[in-house]
Amino acid sequence: MTHPLVFDGHNDVLLKIFRAGGISAVDGFVSGRDGDIDLPRAKTAGFGGGFFAIYVPSPIDMEFKYAQMTKPTYDLPLPDQIGRAEALPVVLEQAAILLRLQEIGALTICKTAAEIRTCLQSGQLAAIMHIEGAEAIDANLHALDVLYRAGLRSIGPVWSRPTIFGEGVPFRFPSDGDIGGGLTEHGLNLVERCNELGIMIDLSHLNEAGFWDVAKHSNAPLVATHSNCNAISPHSRNLTNKQLAAIKQSNGMVGLNFAVAFLREDGQMLPEVPLETMLRHLDHLIESLGEDHVGLGSDFDGAVVPEQIGDIAGLPKLRVAMVKHGYNEALIKKLCHENWLRVLERIWGA
Repeated sequence: MTHPLVFDGHNDVLLKIFRAGGISAVDGFVSGRDGDIDLPRAKTAGFGGGFFAIYVPSPIDMEFKYAQMTKPTYDLPLPDQIGRAEALPVVLEQAAILLRLQEIGALTICKTAAEIRTCLQSGQLAAIMHIEGAEAIDANLHALDVLYRAGLRSIGPVWSRPTIFGEGVPFRFPSDGDIGGGLTEHGLNLVERCNELGIMIDLSHLNEAGFWDVAKHSNAPLVATHSNCNAISPHSRNLTNKQLAAIKQSNGMVGLNFAVAFLREDGQMLPEVPLETMLRHLDHLIESLGEDHVGLGSDFDGAVVPEQIGDIAGLPKLRVAMVKHGYNEALIKKLCHENWLRVLERIWGA
């Protein structure tokens, strides 16, 4: 089952291409590459596009991180803050990778919901330029203005580690996101400028104090592109029912994160996760937010995902599971892409 097409809230394919050689490695996206997403599998799986994250990696021992996250409890320290001078070249190179993918016809960088609809109708892969962690943005927000003109339409003020704009949550289980302080003065200015430009603010990774600061100061719908339910999986990265209620009140939405540690009740980074667990999170999100405010935010190429999914080639299995679970055609279409288009139209104004 490859339809309706999936428009996805988060992937890290640009980071993977960056690490594989940068601009010189983009052809692999067209012909086939190691990893979760490429053009051939996108076509066969009914993957219509999504938010392509630009992310500056920290020097993390991934083997150690994943080993810790298989324990019954864990609290991984946050990486050090990254300076703008270090972050900016990485952001520019990953933005250039996305622009190069557009240049060779692999995708279209979309700046309006109408452009996404056109891509979905024509079979062209639709991409939103998104930044996960605003380390490259200066306090005066000049870089934000420049990146906006290059196509940036979505930004997360933090990726867990702190920035000059706010604080994120460590990978802690069990826990909620009530860890650390809220947005800084620079963070409040970032929210205001994003509202002026029509840049979506992503609440994923932001701690709870920062979440409530955005809720108080932003005039746009609240959106978490790739987050799950703390009531089911009590992980610091997941949203509490109180946060979900605020998102609903703002007419925002949440994209279901496929990362197994945020799906499992035990919070462990183990791939043995049945599709029923994903559906349980979807049920809770729909019950909490309403069926017009829930979508998918896979975290492909950036996380361990359920073994039954594997990569984007597994998306048809999720659609089939939705049908068997009792979701009707209209609801599945909303979850797969219509709700993302709705909220983006409200935020972007077109």
